[in-house]
Amino acid sequence: MKERLYLFDTTLRDGQQTQGVQFSAAEKVAIARALDRLGVDYIEGGWPGANPTDSDFFREAPQTRAVMTAFGMTKRVGRSAENDDMLAAVLDAGTPAVCLVGKTHEFHVTTALGVTLEENLDAISASLRHVVAKGREALFDAEHFFDGYRANPGYALDCLREAEAAGARWIVLCDTNGGTLPGEVGQVVREVIAAGIPGARLGIHCHDDTGNAVANSLAAVEAGCRQIQGTLNGLGERCGNANLVTLIPTLKLKAPFVEALETGVTDQAMATLVKTSRMLDDILNRVPLRSAPYVGASAFAHKAGLHASAILKDPSTYEHMDPGLVGNTRQIPMSNQAGQSNLRAQLAAAGIMVDPKDPRLALILEEVKRREDQGYAYDGAQASFEMVARRELGLAAHFFEVLRYRVTVERRDEPDGSRRTLSEAVVVVDAGGERMLSVSESQDGAGNDRGPVNALWKALAKDLGPWQALIGDMRLVDFKVRITQGGTEAVTRVIIDSEDGKGRRWSTVGVSPNIVDASFEALLDAVRWKLTRDTEAAS
Repeated sequence: MKERLYLFDTTLRDGQQTQGVQFSAAEKVAIARALDRLGVDYIEGGWPGANPTDSDFFREAPQTRAVMTAFGMTKRVGRSAENDDMLAAVLDAGTPAVCLVGKTHEFHVTTALGVTLEENLDAISASLRHVVAKGREALFDAEHFFDGYRANPGYALDCLREAEAAGARWIVLCDTNGGTLPGEVGQVVREVIAAGIPGARLGIHCHDDTGNAVANSLAAVEAGCRQIQGTLNGLGERCGNANLVTLIPTLKLKAPFVEALETGVTDQAMATLVKTSRMLDDILNRVPLRSAPYVGASAFAHKAGLHASAILKDPSTYEHMDPGLVGNTRQIPMSNQAGQSNLRAQLAAAGIMVDPKDPRLALILEEVKRREDQGYAYDGAQASFEMVARRELGLAAHFFEVLRYRVTVERRDEPDGSRRTLSEAVVVVDAGGERMLSVSESQDGAGNDRGPVNALWKALAKDLGPWQALIGDMRLVDFKVRITQGGTEAVTRVIIDSEDGKGRRWSTVGVSPNIVDASFEALLDAVRWKLTRDTEAAS
């Protein structure tokens, strides 16, 4: 029979300590709901009373299957647990579980806190007993445990024993500085269990300062820990925390974990990992990391012709798992290094079946190589490659034609000494035989200029006649610019990432000496790709 492994998410607290990250209460609610759908067992909502956002969140926290948890610290020396106002604020959040952090490294006790070792032990015991007496599930985060164990294993273990005796359900070993390596983590966990702390009550909390947070967490689980703490996308202070988006599929798919352990994440929920990961990136206005394990856009991308040829015969030749299990897709990028294996695989992925002996395949390859010589890059713009191939195969539907466009950028100095810009675009298209002119400014709701490409997109998206309804859920999510040649012959390459309400994400490329014209070319490809896919799906 498999043992239960519990997942504790701390995105809403540790994740919020990431430099440049500040969630609103509403965003924290949305993330909590996504975490609950994913199947984590605990959601650490924040530190009540530490800041207004966390306090607001606990007042608005959604009902979840996961155990909502408030975070705080053990009582201060010199006052009782019953009279510590900071501890009271944590309990007043009314969560069914409370996680308290306490020192387990003697150096931090005597230097950072300035108290005796015995006083610290009493603070741990009294605080957790108070939480348990209030009818809450108690968790103890043993801060700096691995450093403390290295310096004085006896005292570090005494801290854990106080927490266990006080009734803590979980005793979490924290690699707070993130400097411990997997071999030592596993060895220390085994020694803690041998010293009498049951693995069924042990958790692991790792930071990624050596790039080993996931590996350290897995080492702790192999050694006997039965709770893992981590964050979505590895958010966290400094280099981040253990990434649950990486840990979950590893635990569910890889030996020895899949044979011995089970989590609360179902196969159906795991298939939403890409969507959940990108939801968080969208909230943070961040570009998803293409190389992220399991969920990155490049996680199952096969550029080399030799690899693509083997993938066509059996995906397991170069893939360690089915990308669909986490909601990802296989990519066979096109480039000037590509062969017909890549080409056929990419066309098949787009639903275009072509006989291997069709002479047009060679024409597509020649066109790709010719255009890449001009500065195009299709290995990062699959949708644009598809549009090139469709044109060569005679499969490109004609939706609309741009008759002309114009962009103006105005800069002016304001009376208060500030400087403002305003972009305006005019786009004239012929759609379904009807000529339409659309004008748009680039200002957002706060009156800030979002630039000429934004103005072009807003003008183009205003009226595409019979195709307007199909682009209503489309939005631009990333914009990348690169100069491919220097000096007076400079050529600009623009890659635009787009997304729609169906969760699809696609990339298109444009090339021109003019950055606005290159952007508009990529934008047009993006719209035409979406119209092509949606009309084919409806037919």
